[in-house]
Amino acid sequence: MARIIGVDLPNDKKVEIGLTHIYGIGRASARKILSITKIDSSKRIKDLTSEEIVLLRDVIRNDYNVEGDLRKDITMNMKRLREIGCYRGLRHRIGLPCRGQSTHSNARSHKGPRSSRIKK
Repeated sequence: MARIIGVDLPNDKKVEIGLTHIYGIGRASARKILSITKIDSSKRIKDLTSEEIVLLRDVIRNDYNVEGDLRKDITMNMKRLREIGCYRGLRHRIGLPCRGQSTHSNARSHKGPRSSRIKK
């Protein structure tokens, strides 16, 4: 099993899909990484040589912000918005969508489960 940036990649998947298991790398980034390293995207992770794994690891470490660093940056951005008191920060603070979505009948995943109101 290949281990890159602290993430175990599944052996039976193709390299392009396997790289997406790393937080911060999607399909487009995975394709770019494979084109830079000149690794065949149809290859399985179990078929990668140790040199190819080291090459992937170096490219990801040098060119991409992934895993813990990316999570830290996102939380720091949200914390900054909360501290300056802007609209988006207030929406983050009270747990509502902050990108203009309607909340009259939707946004249940953000607002949480419905609370029952008993009418007298």
